[in-house]
Amino acid sequence: MRITYIGHATLLLQLGGATLLTDPNFDAALGRFAIGWRLRRVAPPGIALADLPRLDGVLVTHAHVDHLSFDSLRALPQEVPIWAPPAIARWLVAKGFEQARGVEAGATVPIAAAVKLHAAAATHAAARYGFDRWRDEANMYLLESDEGTVFFAGDTALTETTHHLAERVRAAAGGNRPLDVALLPIGHPPEWKRKSFRAGHLTYEDALELFERLQARLLVPYHWGTFNHFTSGAHDAIERLRAHLPNHARAKDVRIIEPGQSLDVETANA
Repeated sequence: MRITYIGHATLLLQLGGATLLTDPNFDAALGRFAIGWRLRRVAPPGIALADLPRLDGVLVTHAHVDHLSFDSLRALPQEVPIWAPPAIARWLVAKGFEQARGVEAGATVPIAAAVKLHAAAATHAAARYGFDRWRDEANMYLLESDEGTVFFAGDTALTETTHHLAERVRAAAGGNRPLDVALLPIGHPPEWKRKSFRAGHLTYEDALELFERLQARLLVPYHWGTFNHFTSGAHDAIERLRAHLPNHARAKDVRIIEPGQSLDVETANA
């Protein structure tokens, strides 16, 4: 199983004979509207769009501009299926992405010959423009194959139920289905914004706590090194995480991969 970090929440996942792309965003800047503020990208994508391998599917977790880029989706082959929360899938179809397919929270769907996609609701206010509450759906995903299992959080807060998706998949396998990799976002908001940030996002401390609750073998952090924000720099969270890790009991199980780098994982079932 191979995981490649492209940037922000865009990762290339290769497992079970399938190649999947998460929350594709190859944009040079982020902007909620066509005019107004723009947040420039500080580093190029780890893999250029033109250099992507053949894809078997795209996973979209929610409609926010940093996780759903229409320009990036248009640049991908149109026959590649896009899996998204139902309201987002309907919106994508209406915008011409007829290959979009809805995945309800709680559902399990086969997305390749040997890969299952399990979905659960994330805790994240996900309307793209703030007023479009009909698009306020956000998923987390767990990919399961004989080659390994991967949890992808998208954007979510840490709650008492965030880890239940891994428990559900583990229980369905008779308790013998280890979670190999947890892909989790990290953030480092200023102190005055910390409470509101944590209502829908993970700090690096929250990510470490969720890593433990998921009982995952490895943690790969994302949401760093790509875009500056108004209240934090692109590298603030990863620098804090790196500084914290020497004092953490599972530091050796946290794998920080730079944009463009890959992590090859020998799974517990190998």
